[in-house]
Amino acid sequence: MGDSSVSSEDSPTLQDVLDALDDPECRAILRETVEPMTANELIGACDIPKSTLYRKLELLSSGSLVREQDTISPGGGRVTHYERSFNDVTISMDDTGEFSVSVERSPQSTDERLADIWSMMGDEV
Repeated sequence: MGDSSVSSEDSPTLQDVLDALDDPECRAILRETVEPMTANELIGACDIPKSTLYRKLELLSSGSLVREQDTISPGGGRVTHYERSFNDVTISMDDTGEFSVSVERSPQSTDERLADIWSMMGDEV
């Protein structure tokens, strides 16, 4: 049973989403992250330098368009995978001329929610 609720940190601002989607390298990362990928895999797939990749991932995270998942590698240590975190982005304008953004996400499974909690705990340590 999935939970489709979105936390406040997952409610991006219109400008954060527009900034991320306006960037060609961010769009390339989004195309590649249908399935989880490591930073090294993304560097090769998108043909961008490591420092640029991390700046773009930060931009995408600010727009809540990519999520990180940490896993424990068999040899010890954590491995971070990045995955696109939305199904659809809709930008609309109401009758007063105000723009808004909505980000549609699939409900997370229990395992995915547990993995997110684990990742957040690892960041605290």
